[in-house]
Amino acid sequence: MSLSDDGGYGGDGHRGSETGQTRTRLPDNDGDIYGSGRRPRAGMSSRNLVTIVGVIVLLLAAIAFANRGGSGNSETPAGDSAEDADQAQPTAPTGAKPATGKNGGIAAGFAKTEQGAQSAAANYAVALGSTDMFAQDKRHKIVDTVMAPPAASAFQNKLDKAYSPGFFKNVGLRADGTTPPGLTFVSRTIPIGTKIKAFSNDQATVEVWCTGLLGMAGEGSTKPVTTSWFTITMKLAWTNNDWKSLTHSQKDGPAPVSGDVPASGAKEIAGAVQGYGGFTYAR
Repeated sequence: MSLSDDGGYGGDGHRGSETGQTRTRLPDNDGDIYGSGRRPRAGMSSRNLVTIVGVIVLLLAAIAFANRGGSGNSETPAGDSAEDADQAQPTAPTGAKPATGKNGGIAAGFAKTEQGAQSAAANYAVALGSTDMFAQDKRHKIVDTVMAPPAASAFQNKLDKAYSPGFFKNVGLRADGTTPPGLTFVSRTIPIGTKIKAFSNDQATVEVWCTGLLGMAGEGSTKPVTTSWFTITMKLAWTNNDWKSLTHSQKDGPAPVSGDVPASGAKEIAGAVQGYGGFTYAR
């Protein structure tokens, strides 16, 4: 029980008068034994309204303040100390465009910042893991787009040897790299996150943690679409006002435990691959 505003427990029905006499209040027909209920004090509802409005204003101010995080061109989000710089940071707007154009369908014109380098590495990982890599002419265009000129030729030769008739057969393609009739070939790389390992004015080393899809979707496929987890390490150089890759390497993992979601049928997978496009990745 709490003290009432007028100084006692329960109102003036329990207080003596100034003469020392005790007043007894008889109950009304519809009242309780302590007398009729007190009337609400004037202004109570208005004060409640002011309180509610004040809470709403504070919530709106908090939301506005939170949305200010990441503004400006700083590479470290507001509120983070220098010790936090090596920790994973969420994608946040910086005010600078991560890519200003495209080249052969691949994002281009990245900012000369750590975030720009991460955007370049993520987008190049997607291009180098696409189905176009299984066609020689398209593969050469992709390599020429994402690789720095001094490294493009050597990487091109390496890939031409890797994309062999035997490799095509292992993933369900014909010996020439074409897809059998009635099937849908799937090769897609999906970046999960990026991390700067080294950065200077003209070079950057970026790790891109990815999951991938590879296989053949459709009725009668003997090479069903499977998932994999891997990390790509890409060394980039600032070349012709853009980030270009110098080296590209890949290792397995980190891989999470598989969930309990039942595998979809071949037709559903084929429909999903044909119906859902990829993204341009940016930080």
